[in-house]
Amino acid sequence: MGTPGNDTIHPNGSDPFGRNEEVAQIEIMVLSIIFVVAVIGNVSVLLAMYNTKKKMSRMHLFIKHLSLADLVVAFFQVLPQLCWKITFRFYGPDFLCRIVKHLQVMGMFSSTYMMVMMTVDRYIAICHPLKTLQQPTERSYIMIVSTWVCSLVLSSPQYFIFSLSEIKNGSDVYDCWANFIKPWGARAYITWITVGIFLVPVLILMMCYGFICHSIWKNIKYKKKKTIAGAVSKNGLVGKVSVSSITTISRAKLRTVKMTFVIVLAYVICWTPFFTVQMWSVWDENLPWADSDNTAVTLSALLASLNSCCNPWIYMIFSGHLLQDFVHCFPCCHKTKTDAKKEDSDSSIRRTTLLTKMPNRSPTGSTGNWRELDNSPKTSVQVE
Repeated sequence: MGTPGNDTIHPNGSDPFGRNEEVAQIEIMVLSIIFVVAVIGNVSVLLAMYNTKKKMSRMHLFIKHLSLADLVVAFFQVLPQLCWKITFRFYGPDFLCRIVKHLQVMGMFSSTYMMVMMTVDRYIAICHPLKTLQQPTERSYIMIVSTWVCSLVLSSPQYFIFSLSEIKNGSDVYDCWANFIKPWGARAYITWITVGIFLVPVLILMMCYGFICHSIWKNIKYKKKKTIAGAVSKNGLVGKVSVSSITTISRAKLRTVKMTFVIVLAYVICWTPFFTVQMWSVWDENLPWADSDNTAVTLSALLASLNSCCNPWIYMIFSGHLLQDFVHCFPCCHKTKTDAKKEDSDSSIRRTTLLTKMPNRSPTGSTGNWRELDNSPKTSVQVE
């Protein structure tokens, strides 16, 4: 973070407001792993999308910007926190303190609301499919741009709340600290962050998935009735209902719904403990609150940071071609694939040549011409 801003700050061992160094070392190790994994995962997704030959769908557009939002979290939330844990105190000017705090909350807002917009897009695609035909790409860009702008605006109060100041009057120990109006300032701030980043998004997500599940259930029920009615009219009796005819309803859309659901589930699991502990800390006056020594705070904060690591691998699992496209970014893998395709093509040509040189015998063993052999070259060309 730079050079120390105050020469009177004591070393960690003699700081009257010191910390548990063993816990700090564990935090540094875990945050380092989280940062590296989050950067590698999200950069891999972006490279795969850049390298893919498929046309980018609306879902891929949202995944791309969600990966960018997770990179913002990694570089402007996890990385500053890691540096902070290493230096123990914030060693930098006041304006840098305010910018860092602004970007930290901005990453949280952008990642959360990009996920919400992706879920809303799935709701529109499933429950109102006709609307997806009306300028879908333009609507998606409007949703994405509005998410980034809202994240920038909603996180701007950080500039007025945090500053480089004494952690306690007369202590002569400075840090990037929040200055709240007592006694309600801290409660108002934590409640606002919890409602804006967690409670409201989770409520919107629950409503969207409620409508999506209801629409899918009606769709499957309708398809099943239609299949049974078709079997009755054709055979005069109820035949065996094809399971595949039911499960193939909007298979691509259902796969994206499953993916967004897993992303939302990972978000809820990672962030629920953090916001629960934060709300508990400001509303329970009897709680012995000490940021540097409270184990619950440490564990909940580390678990929350894991969310940016989970999302890229969820994309890879549900979009198998993204992993292949990422692997093809490397020239050696691309060359291997080309050689394999060439070998397959050569073996296919050899098999076709051998078949065409065989005597034209019919399946019964007679010497008559087998007309199906005339179509063999065409079939092999189509397969290639």
